Amino acid sequence: MYREEAAPGIPGAVRWASVSRGDGPVRVLPDGCLDLLWSSRSGLLVAGPDRQAHLSVSVPGERWVGLRLPPGIGPAVFGIPADELRDLRVPLDDLWGPAATDLADRVAAAEARGWPVGGVLEEVALRRLRAAGGPDPLGARVAARLAAGATVAATAAEVGLGARALHRRSRLLFGYGPKTLARILRMRRALDLAGAGTPLAEVAVLAGYADQAHLTREVKEFAGVPPTRLLPPAA
Repeated sequence: MYREEAAPGIPGAVRWASVSRGDGPVRVLPDGCLDLLWSSRSGLLVAGPDRQAHLSVSVPGERWVGLRLPPGIGPAVFGIPADELRDLRVPLDDLWGPAATDLADRVAAAEARGWPVGGVLEEVALRRLRAAGGPDPLGARVAARLAAGATVAATAAEVGLGARALHRRSRLLFGYGPKTLARILRMRRALDLAGAGTPLAEVAVLAGYADQAHLTREVKEFAGVPPTRLLPPAA
C-alpha cells in the first residue's frame, strides 16, 4: 500500500506513506531528491540522492512515512551538502543531534493521537528551510532547465556559470554533477511516458534518446533492470 500527496508548504515536495507487505525488496529509483523518512521499525532517517536504484527491505507491516524534497532543496533543510549523503541512508540523529530527538518525540505523540506523521515532518522541514534563508535559488533553476531537456552547456550559460562552477554547485545541491542529474531526470520523464501507455520506441524519441536501445541501456544503468520490468502489467 502506497499513497502520496503534495506537501503544500514546500513547493514541489511530496508527502508519502506506505505499509510493507514484506514480500521482497522495493526498488527505489534515483530522482535527484533527498527524503526525510520515518519508519515504525528504524525511526527517523535521511535518504540521500541515489546514483543507482536502492533496494529497500522492510518487515511485514512496517510503516513508512516520508517527505520527498525536490532537487536542490534538501541541503538547506538538512544542513549538509547533498554529495555527503549520496547513496546513503543516515539516522537523523547523526545530522541533527538533540533536534532529531525532539522530532522523534513529536512523531511519537502524533502516532499516539492518530495524527498524520507526514504533516509533522513537513512542518519541521519548512521551519528549518526558513531558518536557513530558503533554498539556494540556483537549484530550482538548474533542475528545471535540465528536466525540460536543456543541455548542460545551455544550462550553464543561462545561469551564468562556467562548466566547472556548475559542476561544483550541482554536487553540493543535488549530490552529483549536472550531466548525471540530467540523465536521471530524463529517465524519470521517459518512465512517466511509458507508464502512461506510450510505446517505448516513441518514448525514446520524445525523451531525447537516440533510439529504444539507448533508452534501455540508460534505464538499466540507473535502475538495474530494463524499462519493461518497471512498467505496470498490461491489462
